[in-house]
Amino acid sequence: MAEIKKGDRAADFSVKSLAGETVTLSAFKGKVVLLDFWASWCEPCKQELPLLDKLAPRLKEQGIEILTVNIDDHQQNAADFIRSHGLKLTVALDAKQSIVGKYEPPKMPSSFAIDRQGVVRAINAGFEVGDEKKIEQQLASIASK
Repeated sequence: MAEIKKGDRAADFSVKSLAGETVTLSAFKGKVVLLDFWASWCEPCKQELPLLDKLAPRLKEQGIEILTVNIDDHQQNAADFIRSHGLKLTVALDAKQSIVGKYEPPKMPSSFAIDRQGVVRAINAGFEVGDEKKIEQQLASIASK
């Protein structure tokens, strides 16, 4: 399966969330989405997720959703991390690697900024503190078009 690049249509998927609900990317059609891949063993991910969680309510007001995809083999690791940090982000579980296999993120974490038409407009590989500002501006720019 070829990796998804900037300008490609985002690949739809249907998996269970940490909350036990079915999550599909197509359910977010008409919204700008930040699709963020992470794992509990990834140190930069541990820095990024709490910052994304803080951004989420402000972005939601602009019609922007954050959907995180956890690639841990053991979903309990993801559940423990989310609970211990009190995060409210939607977490899609990808233990079977079906989503990550379609997107092939370049690093952990990686996020894909997807426009209202379902096209990938930007890919953010890796994360350092401060990148959340760049990501917020990027999403706001996509949402304003």
